[in-house]
Amino acid sequence: MTDFSLDAINQMSPTAFTEIFGDIYEHSPWIAAQAAAARPFANHTALRDELARIVRSATDAQKMALMQAHPELAGKEAAAGNLTAASSQEQAGAGLVDLSRQEKQYLKAFNLDYHGKFGFPFIIAVRNHTKSTIMAAMEERLANNRSVELETALEQIFEIARLRLETLFRGSGAA
Repeated sequence: MTDFSLDAINQMSPTAFTEIFGDIYEHSPWIAAQAAAARPFANHTALRDELARIVRSATDAQKMALMQAHPELAGKEAAAGNLTAASSQEQAGAGLVDLSRQEKQYLKAFNLDYHGKFGFPFIIAVRNHTKSTIMAAMEERLANNRSVELETALEQIFEIARLRLETLFRGSGAA
């Protein structure tokens, strides 16, 4: 078990810090690498806020790359077993691994429509949802314009990161 006390976090090498916090934001260790330079953190919330600040101040291209790094829900990455451990657990917890054939077809069609309209996969903090509330959100958000959906997706990314950090800290006894 890794020590996630503030002293330990603040004293980690930049490489260790990036390794541990690099997947808080899906496949985007650059965020953790930048946050490492902002230490010391006064508390765990300051770490979370610094990670989010880095994302908010990122270029549009970096934000888009972050969004595109997220897997489709019950999509090809899941089918191939190529999800990160966190994404795999999150999707399983929301019931997205035990779908009926009809649900799989629905999600496949939705993923195509959504990606075609917005240029990135549908992003939602699935740990806050059930399969039915996810599908309802999909229908609702597909009607959004691009600027609203970009902001909504980023807010969902921040929520995913918050939940992942809570899990990490809780698992270490540091929360």
